[in-house]
Amino acid sequence: MPEGDTVWLTARRLHTALAGKLLTRCDLRVPRLATADLTGRTLLDVTPRGKHLLTRVEGGLTLHSHLQMDGAWRLYAPDERWSGGPGHQIRAILATTTHTAVGYRLPVLDLIRTIDEPSVVGHLGPDLLGPDWDAEEAVRRVCADPARPLGEALLDQRNLAGIGNVYKCELAFMARVTPWLPVGDLPPGVPERLVSTAHRLLEANKERFDRRTILTTDRPDRKLYVYGRKNQPCYRCGTPVRRKEETGRDRISYWCPGCQSGPAPSN
Repeated sequence: MPEGDTVWLTARRLHTALAGKLLTRCDLRVPRLATADLTGRTLLDVTPRGKHLLTRVEGGLTLHSHLQMDGAWRLYAPDERWSGGPGHQIRAILATTTHTAVGYRLPVLDLIRTIDEPSVVGHLGPDLLGPDWDAEEAVRRVCADPARPLGEALLDQRNLAGIGNVYKCELAFMARVTPWLPVGDLPPGVPERLVSTAHRLLEANKERFDRRTILTTDRPDRKLYVYGRKNQPCYRCGTPVRRKEETGRDRISYWCPGCQSGPAPSN
């Protein structure tokens, strides 16, 4: 599941493979971009911003993409078979003489002027993996609405950019509270520790796609505390982990009712 660390690593791999090279092919398979062609332009850089990818090309243009739940960019050598999904899921193809980047299932794909990037990412809060990271500002934004449930506050990219469902659930578990506890009910110092832990976890995972939040062991069977572990025993207290789908696939919560205090959903 793409979160800020996945997007950061995706951007780095795309940048390493494509930056500074001439595009020999550009195929953007969304109706509004059907006539757009960046072939012959130099790809300048690929920059992550929270969960957004900004692919800048010569001439002051930026290809903006967002992976959301299922999107992915894959890199292939010229003679390599594309294996990221069926052809009808391809939304973008960017090729140079050495690599081809293929965007699968991209729910957001826009071509904008580079100077207009603030229109798509200007609303974001401090980026957990960005040069603008500001822990104090992130804490201030998370705590700005005391009545708001913690999970919602953490997922709001206007508060801090880069957290998705996995980190939301894991952070709540590590803080020993449920995702539905109002932010204002957190014990003193916990918001600061949550933000600090979020930054530490994303930094620890940004170099790998195999994400883990349990950093005290390398056991392959113990990577995450609660996420994806429905009905399995909590590593802390043994209580079966529970799962709740709140408003569709983008709002899934896992938690341990035995050691996480605070409100829980009614069903």
